[in-house]
Amino acid sequence: MKERSVLFVCHGNVCRSVMAEYIMKSMAPEIRCESRAVSHEDEGRDIYYSAKQCLDRHGIAYDRHQAKVITQEDYDSFDEIYVMDHENLRTMRWIVDDYDRKVRMLTGQEIEDPWYTDRFDEVFEQIRKGIEEIL
Repeated sequence: MKERSVLFVCHGNVCRSVMAEYIMKSMAPEIRCESRAVSHEDEGRDIYYSAKQCLDRHGIAYDRHQAKVITQEDYDSFDEIYVMDHENLRTMRWIVDDYDRKVRMLTGQEIEDPWYTDRFDEVFEQIRKGIEEIL
């Protein structure tokens, strides 16, 4: 039986998608899970410090991270791909072929970017609930 694989995608891969990656790993360690960005602007950067603080508050372990941009190869190698907002969804159309086959919003509503709002705990809860739904 093939291992389930999930990829989370957000703008820079330093807040939402990487938080989702580590939340998912804590909830379902048997699932192969990674995260990526749609933008090159944070490529190579570690998890944003406020996102790390939020993960710490919720007891979620994480490793050293290097933000990466999604590629067609990533798209081809993951079963499920979840984005955080409509802008991410639109941008995916330019990055991967046949994006609508497996790219979905994580929840029925947009997950705000806490980089701009500093609402990391609220975003954490939205992500956690979204992951519960897909599990």
